[in-house]
Amino acid sequence: MTALPPLNVVVVAYGSPDLLERCLTALGHELPVLVIDNSSSDEVREIAARDSCRYLDSGGNVGFAAAVNLALDVLGPKRGDVLLLNPDAQVGGDVARALQRTMRTDGNKRVACVSPVLSRDDGTAERVEWPFPTPGRAWLDAIGLGSVGRSTGFLIGAALVLRSEAIDAVGSFDERFFLYAEETDWQRRAVNGGWRTYVCRDLRARHSGAGTSSNTAVREATFHASVERYLRKWHGTIGWQTFRAGVLFGAAIRCVVGTKRAANRQRFVRYLRGPVRCSVALGSPL
Repeated sequence: MTALPPLNVVVVAYGSPDLLERCLTALGHELPVLVIDNSSSDEVREIAARDSCRYLDSGGNVGFAAAVNLALDVLGPKRGDVLLLNPDAQVGGDVARALQRTMRTDGNKRVACVSPVLSRDDGTAERVEWPFPTPGRAWLDAIGLGSVGRSTGFLIGAALVLRSEAIDAVGSFDERFFLYAEETDWQRRAVNGGWRTYVCRDLRARHSGAGTSSNTAVREATFHASVERYLRKWHGTIGWQTFRAGVLFGAAIRCVVGTKRAANRQRFVRYLRGPVRCSVALGSPL
């Protein structure tokens, strides 16, 4: 194997300095780290300085996609590969390098991004790979056939190494996605361009999940609003309405016969009103 290009770590922080400290401690000091602070927090700044990280205050809560794009601009064209690392994830420096090496093996020349296997704080496995959302997929899920025809899709962005050449080819993140679905959209564009994704099954990292947001209602609303934006972008208004109808159908059935009736009632109401509209009503910063 030829010499590996540089590997830069980008952490987008929003408060929760304790999680950031745990993240940086697990990573160690082997790799250069750039912390983009969407919370303008003195504590985040101090922790970044203590761990010898580059620090940049984004000037406000600009969202994850915009913060990543800011980081890519700061790193410049010679950035090499980039590890996007959530503050609520813990990845060792050796694992980060191993992810890069796997991505750079001869058989993986068209791999745009790689992820390790993730586990939660209690040790249970977290699903890393998901199919791209489509109207047809919503209806399969609604009638209980969600596992039928499931193909490789996108990887969640908790600890995701992006290939430098893929960043150049695919471009920056779409800033219409404030939070959630931005990595889905980027990987959709990558796959459409002939790239693929890869999970390193022999490499593990920990992901607490939702660590920088304590408001569950706003977090859920923001997630589903991003799903709506994704469907409208990739499948148009008709595709979105078909997807929405599938979600409503499935939620309605599970309100009556499912084990999570309260959650499905919430889901039904959210999709009946419209996820973006619900998100705005809750004050989500879209």
